[in-house]
Amino acid sequence: METTMDAGTLVDAFLDGLWLERGASDNTLAAYRHDLVAWIARLESVDQRLLAPAGVVLPAWLDERREAGYSLRSNARLLSSLRGFYRWALAEGVLDHDPLAEVRLPRVRPSLPDTLEEVEVERLLAAPDLSTDLGVRDRAMLEVLYGAGLRVSELVGLTTDAVNLRQGVVRVRGKGGKDRLVPLGEEAIDWLSRYLRSARGALMADITRPALFPGRGDRCLTRQAFWHRIKAHARTAGIDRPLSPHTLRHAFATHLLNHGANLRVVQLLLGHSDLSTTQIYTHVAQVRLEALHADHHPRG
Repeated sequence: METTMDAGTLVDAFLDGLWLERGASDNTLAAYRHDLVAWIARLESVDQRLLAPAGVVLPAWLDERREAGYSLRSNARLLSSLRGFYRWALAEGVLDHDPLAEVRLPRVRPSLPDTLEEVEVERLLAAPDLSTDLGVRDRAMLEVLYGAGLRVSELVGLTTDAVNLRQGVVRVRGKGGKDRLVPLGEEAIDWLSRYLRSARGALMADITRPALFPGRGDRCLTRQAFWHRIKAHARTAGIDRPLSPHTLRHAFATHLLNHGANLRVVQLLLGHSDLSTTQIYTHVAQVRLEALHADHHPRG
């Protein structure tokens, strides 16, 4: 089947569909675009069209990427992006065949997420300088991040009307625009209360603005700015292991499971649509249990 749309227009239409139908985030859309633009450039280098069968070109390109140092997981993500695009093209009637029909997706073992021991979390939470308004804000943010298991993007996007301290819950807008109510826990409630009583007003020119955790111009703090703050507090806490913006979210889930929480409850708290996404944390908990056994059991 032929189409008059060029490759760039097709990619734009695909990404528009992801945004409209699934509420895909800017980061997700950017990742898809990056993969598809790279694929189009590869096809153009061998004079092949985007909608032509790719059974020869793609395996050769994946081999070249592996030799260039790209990981198996990176290639798997690339293939996932391409499969999503071609599935969309089939559903829209742009294609009547799948160009990747003969290409096998590499099998990738799930990697264990970066996380922290409970004592390390305590040191990180205690790192902000509480003699400053920024320190009180950061302590409240870290407590909410860990106490509710939020994504950093969910945390920085919170508004004042999303928090109900009397009921002890926060309303979170997650992936795909889906809302969920998450309990905060006593420590997070206490630090949020302290922050709202004192530091927030001192940090804002206009306290009627909705941002719960303001950055510049009374707007919500950016993900990047808060991530820099986390790294600085980790250095203060003497934590020298690699961290990611999701480290406290991973710690939240792992520590819940270590203390006996049900996997489906953790799934709901994290806002995962698929239980298989949450199951990675059972591997983290199992690794921790095995390490404890080896360290402390007389037959370990």
